[in-house]
Amino acid sequence: MSILERVRPEILTLDAYHPATWKPGMVRLHANENPWRPDGDLSAGGLNRYPEPQSAELARALAGLYGVDPDCVLPTRGSDEGIDLLVRAFCQAGQDRILVSTPTFPMYGYAARVQGAGIVDVPLRAPDFTLDTEGVRAGIDATVKLVFLCAPNNPTGGHPGRQAILDLAEQIGERALLVVDEAYIEFCTTASLADEVAGRDNVAVLRTMSKAYGLAGARCGAVVASPTLIDLLRRLLPPYALTTHTIEAVTGCLQDQGVQRTAGQVERLLASRQSLATGLAGLPAITRVWPSEANFLLVHSQRSSELLRMALDAGLLVRDVGTQPGLAGCLRVTVGLDEDNARLLMAWSQA
Repeated sequence: MSILERVRPEILTLDAYHPATWKPGMVRLHANENPWRPDGDLSAGGLNRYPEPQSAELARALAGLYGVDPDCVLPTRGSDEGIDLLVRAFCQAGQDRILVSTPTFPMYGYAARVQGAGIVDVPLRAPDFTLDTEGVRAGIDATVKLVFLCAPNNPTGGHPGRQAILDLAEQIGERALLVVDEAYIEFCTTASLADEVAGRDNVAVLRTMSKAYGLAGARCGAVVASPTLIDLLRRLLPPYALTTHTIEAVTGCLQDQGVQRTAGQVERLLASRQSLATGLAGLPAITRVWPSEANFLLVHSQRSSELLRMALDAGLLVRDVGTQPGLAGCLRVTVGLDEDNARLLMAWSQA
């Protein structure tokens, strides 16, 4: 069975919208654009002109970064849009479901609820938040179309390991699409699974430029999957989804100098993560700091509400994740500049 047999039938026959022809260098009298640039427009392409409907240049740049063929990459508005596209492509409202392992990134469940799809939850194993692979396999029935796996996981910071994910993909087979969200993979010792997708129709990888590359405001991510699946998802993506500014910013950052700069920043952040984890673990009010393969740390405190207030008083925001399953009393702390990390440690040392 092909994984495409799990796609909604009406999506398989959907005719994609066809925008105005894209031919750079030609005078554009066919797209109803304003012929004059607006004041302050410093873009190369001109904000008065539509960008390429789905930028081939951006796809090539991302493919080079991820080490895959451009046909395996669909640029999206952050990885959130990739999640939404996959749920809409695979899940029929009121009939189909996704599988998640909580606590995890809430957008998977949100996208399912918007689509009217159900949710199967196979919780991570406490207290270390390890993946219950046997439970995941058992939880997949004919209604489960997508299995979302955040690796490294947000907000717990752990990674199940590359081989464990590949083994799970083999065991699932074509019963469901395994979606591996690698938003934080640049901070992880485990290699990306992007190089596996060309030979595995049942695996899709989500990537983003928002974290390690510092482009959260540009809103650019990607679905990395087999060319067949990418072609299918492309039908659902609105034309001109990514702005001229985004395309130019991301392709600029993916030049050699930008990639090297990011690698240096990641190295610095990993050192800061270790220092911050050590500092937090030494505070009387902190009862546990979980190991992290991401750019954040999950901590537990019996006085989490007080710590939230103390951080605010110091001009710092941390994330209260205590309402998520299994995370009562937990806070998520992003690794920031060394001076900001030190300010948080100082504030919480008074608790």
